[in-house]
Amino acid sequence: MYFENTGIEDKLADIVVLDDLMRKQGLIRSTGWDYERVTWDRKFIVPEGTYYLRIFGIAEDGGDIGSNDAVIRLLKPVLGKHYFPHGVEYGDDEVWAVSVVDHAKKLLEALNEELQTFAIITE
Repeated sequence: MYFENTGIEDKLADIVVLDDLMRKQGLIRSTGWDYERVTWDRKFIVPEGTYYLRIFGIAEDGGDIGSNDAVIRLLKPVLGKHYFPHGVEYGDDEVWAVSVVDHAKKLLEALNEELQTFAIITE
């Protein structure tokens, strides 16, 4: 489930700043990063299942995520449901726990507010 119009899409910020802002919202940088792409995750365990809020980013202008030397462009956030042992599904045909969706929206709103202060403005 992709979240539309959150305000964070296409925002630019330094990777170190983003790590701090994401951590405030309970999102951690996943170990699946590479030199150009990064993902922050927040895990939700509820009676309906296990869900992940994921925020993806791409390094701009040859930045190096591994050395914490990158400006990141944030992409559209997504909510996925975990199925053991297959992994995380993001499809529209999934059943989404309302409590998780509501919580994720609040986290994204708070993150967007923080980014108003720390994002890099490009015009």
